[in-house]
Amino acid sequence: MDIITLGIVASLGAGLMTGVGALPVLFGRSVSRRAADAFLGFAAGVMLSASYFSLILPGIDAAEGSYGATGAALVAAAGIALGAAFVAVLNHALPHEHFEGRREGASGEELARMWLFVIAITIHNFPEGLAVGVGFGGGNVENGLSLAIGIGLQNAPEGLAVAVSLLAAGYGRIESCLIAAATGLVEPVGGAIGVWSVSVSQAALPWGLTFAAGAMLYIISHEIIPDTHRNGNENRATAGLLAGLILMMVLDVAAPAWFAPG
Repeated sequence: MDIITLGIVASLGAGLMTGVGALPVLFGRSVSRRAADAFLGFAAGVMLSASYFSLILPGIDAAEGSYGATGAALVAAAGIALGAAFVAVLNHALPHEHFEGRREGASGEELARMWLFVIAITIHNFPEGLAVGVGFGGGNVENGLSLAIGIGLQNAPEGLAVAVSLLAAGYGRIESCLIAAATGLVEPVGGAIGVWSVSVSQAALPWGLTFAAGAMLYIISHEIIPDTHRNGNENRATAGLLAGLILMMVLDVAAPAWFAPG
């Protein structure tokens, strides 16, 4: 298998782990508001940890060689600001009144917030696929494979969080699982771009990583945390956030060492 095909297949495998993570919703019971807030808190923790450990820090590392420490910090700052501004504009333009609630009592604003969360996860997955592609495009198969496995492990809890959010909003189990799986399918697109255009991807990588982080941080602060604190379930939501943050931190930091060659 040539290096281009291997990079695309590896990024596809990492993306499909989002769907694997969503599979438990096919067998569970309906989700209460308390459980939904806990899982949304968990999702916020996953996204918060991933923003720093999977996106901002690697983005700074990728930019430092070209721009130096100060330049890398400025690139990261600009990328984060652009990502947050993009989702802020999207949030303003999104037609809340066009969302029809499937769960009894679900408002258009509630469903709009949920779909913004789904969009943020999708945005987050693209630069991860790009990173996998760049890893293989650089010619080091072992490092590319290690990166793909680490990102795949991170994607599983994200897929579960997306599927549970959709299920809580009244979507069916199969539909929730399929939508969650679809959020990971942008990774092979990023992987193909990365492995085919490694020189361009290396220059764009810090921007893509930090842009995704800014988008996710906006969603966490502006949408998810306020939503989980509206129904008196602050303690559950906070516990979920801490659990998600700790789990993703362990995966981000330890997984590359687990699967490093040799």
